[in-house]
Amino acid sequence: MRSEETPFVGGPLDGRVLPVLVGPTGHPPRIYEVPVPVEGGEPVVHLYRRVPRGHTRRLGLPTGWRYEYDPEGRRPDRPRWPWSKR
Repeated sequence: MRSEETPFVGGPLDGRVLPVLVGPTGHPPRIYEVPVPVEGGEPVVHLYRRVPRGHTRRLGLPTGWRYEYDPEGRRPDRPRWPWSKR
């Protein structure tokens, strides 16, 4: 498996650059979950969402990815299909 150095913005991993495994398409996962252990209970899960780091001038293709902290921390319940209203 190949990995890519990906920066994290916000939350407990703010400012860190970590290697993230990329999938068969060469992109890291859309959602990255970070479990943080808590004494005497189950761990708290922090959610990071993938956003483009920048775009090329001509074609507008993403030059890389970064993860931004999602304070709500809600994971989508079902897949997003282009033909569905919601």
